[in-house]
Amino acid sequence: MINIFIINYFHVIIMRTLEWEDNKLKLIDQTKLPDELTYVYCSTYQEVIDAIKTMVVRGAPAIGVSAAFGMALAQIAGEDMEKVAIEMKNARPTAVNLMWAVDRVMKADNMLNEAIAMAGEDINTNLAIGEYGAELIDDGDTVLTHCNAGALACVDYGTALGVFRSAFNQGKDIQVICDETRPRGQGASLSVWEMQQEGIPVKLIPDVASGYLMSIGKIDKVVIGADRVAHDGIVNKIGSFMVALAAKRFDIPFYIAAPFSTFDKEISIFDTVIEERDPNEVIYYGGARICPEGTEVINPAFDIVPKDLITGIITEKGVIDLNNLDKDFKDLF
Repeated sequence: MINIFIINYFHVIIMRTLEWEDNKLKLIDQTKLPDELTYVYCSTYQEVIDAIKTMVVRGAPAIGVSAAFGMALAQIAGEDMEKVAIEMKNARPTAVNLMWAVDRVMKADNMLNEAIAMAGEDINTNLAIGEYGAELIDDGDTVLTHCNAGALACVDYGTALGVFRSAFNQGKDIQVICDETRPRGQGASLSVWEMQQEGIPVKLIPDVASGYLMSIGKIDKVVIGADRVAHDGIVNKIGSFMVALAAKRFDIPFYIAAPFSTFDKEISIFDTVIEERDPNEVIYYGGARICPEGTEVINPAFDIVPKDLITGIITEKGVIDLNNLDKDFKDLF
């Protein structure tokens, strides 16, 4: 099965979000999309941390693999790896892939080789998620996604958008709807851009429009990504909870596409530390201030979707229903 996925991959992928080139980590600068396709080259682990914090690279799987390469850069430079590991994990505390990746490379003798292996695994994992997810998409479906869980959120191909890619490549007639995903607009700037690159029919809507479109029968299914999956729910980009509530109200299947590296088997999802970001992300939009000076802002980057709102988790090993597990959550791994 993996070999088939690899063959398909080379037919459909346009570019890598990140790769190792000339002893540096090469990253697509996602803050410049969709108008400019430019790259950032990180030659130190501190530069990788900065790229994660400033969202040059974002998305849980991409953050994890980038962190692995950052750890490799630190090892090559002879840094104190215990100290670096702490710094790296603090770059964005909500994404469980970051912790997983740092812990994994810390067990390796050669961190660069381990990071390269993780990058390859991420691609094959996403291709498998896409194949399993495509089975849930019917010909003629209109599917909604929130934020960007695409190739740009991973090494390549993507999780939620990977499901749409696989369905489209199977010849299914699908329509994708992306919400804008305020305050940073990743749905508008990244997800729409990805779909357009491959000719997949896509439309953009305001964040506040998804409930209305569901109420009039314009959305058949929802597929989003996740930054953390636990036994009792998921964490994803702020606004995911509202989309899930609307989907539940109108009996629309609500799926999460996420690899097992995003699963946290140790905690309740409600114990997740939710990152609070810069108020200026809300105060300014498109470079213009949109509220009175001195306005106080609450700007959480993520929210929590409890499991009772989730139809299923699409993983690289199949679809999991958190509400009807046939084994203990910890035994899934």
